[in-house]
Amino acid sequence: MKIICIARNYAEHAKELNNEVPENPVFFLKPDTALLQKERDFYLPEFSQNIQYEAEIVLKISKAGKYIQPEFALNYFEQISLGIDLTARDLQSQLKEKGHPWEISKAFDNSAVVGEFLDKKDFDLENLEFRLDKNKIAVQQGNTKDMIHGFAKIISEASKYFTLKTGDLIYTGTPAGVGRVEENDLLEGWMHERKVFEVQVK
Repeated sequence: MKIICIARNYAEHAKELNNEVPENPVFFLKPDTALLQKERDFYLPEFSQNIQYEAEIVLKISKAGKYIQPEFALNYFEQISLGIDLTARDLQSQLKEKGHPWEISKAFDNSAVVGEFLDKKDFDLENLEFRLDKNKIAVQQGNTKDMIHGFAKIISEASKYFTLKTGDLIYTGTPAGVGRVEENDLLEGWMHERKVFEVQVK
């Protein structure tokens, strides 16, 4: 199982980090060891002083595919959820300034939170509201209608470079409002007013 992530897929988020809005999806990967196991707490790592949350809709690939055409791409997943791409922002900034790859700021152990997977048929995929609460206060709110690249294009483009396999996860990008997590924070993910995960920060 691999985790494919999309960067800068909401224009306002790109702007808040002073990044250009991309013409095509920007991909990066996380290993399977990045997945935070269900019901586990997230422990702040010692190598970063600024871990930030990035909430995003997650697709679970349901069958293998390569060079998938956009018109067939939505047939390659049946379930969706909400997740968090946890990011060591201080490391990422340092590495970007030097022109170095920034995998260690994104792909470290337990950096991929994902909630309960639900049937995609229960949602309007092109107008799906989601939010992240920190300590019972909404800190991120998004809607898939604001994505620069929709699910079909993401799957099609990803499959050009990576053979998609059953169980692969695709994190589809985060809206504006990313911020820092602190010890004892409670993070709760909501998808169309249904809570799909709860994570305690230690």
